[in-house]
Amino acid sequence: MFKQMKKRIAIFISGRGSNMETIVRQTQSGILKEVCEVALVFSNKPQARGLETAKELGIETASIPSKGKKRADFDREVVHLLEPYGVDYIVLAGFMRILSPVLIQAYRNRIINIHPADTDEFQGIGAYEWAFENKKEFTKITVHFVDEGVDTGQVIAKAEVDLRGADTLEEVERRGLEVEHRFYSEALEKVFK
Repeated sequence: MFKQMKKRIAIFISGRGSNMETIVRQTQSGILKEVCEVALVFSNKPQARGLETAKELGIETASIPSKGKKRADFDREVVHLLEPYGVDYIVLAGFMRILSPVLIQAYRNRIINIHPADTDEFQGIGAYEWAFENKKEFTKITVHFVDEGVDTGQVIAKAEVDLRGADTLEEVERRGLEVEHRFYSEALEKVFK
C-alpha cells in the first residue's frame, strides 16, 4: 500500500498566531496529523507573540523584519529563507502583509489564506469591523488560494458565522475566530489529502 507523503507547510503570522496554534495542534494530534507537518512558523515581526507559542509547541521559527522594505525585496529574502525547508505550501494565518508577485510566483497555487468575510462581498483588512458596522446577521469565513490581488484568489471553502445578537465588535470577532479555528484546519485537510 502506497503511503502518501505529508505536505510540508510554513505558517506565516504577524501577531498572536491563534490560527497558527490551532493548525499546529491539529498537525500534532488532530485532523491534519496524517496529511501535513509544520516545517516552519515565520513572521515579518520579530516580536510577534505567536513565535514564542510556536517554539513552545516544538516548531522551528524564523523572522525577517519587513518594516521599511519594498515588498519585492522582502519577498525575495523570504523565498531564499524557505528554500532549505522544502516547503510544499505556505499557510497565511494572520500575516498582515500583501505578497508581491515574487513570492506568489515562487509558490503559485500553493499559498493559502483565511479571510474573515465572504470575498465576494469584502476584501482587505477590517472584515469584522465591516460586518459589525453593517449589522450583518451572518458573515462568512473564506479560505482561498492567494493570487496577485487582495483576497481575490480561487476559493477553497466558505463557512458561515452566525452574528445574530452580537452587539459588540468583540463578540463579532470572538464568534468569527471560533469558526476560523475549526474551519481553517478542515479546509486545509481537503487541500492536502
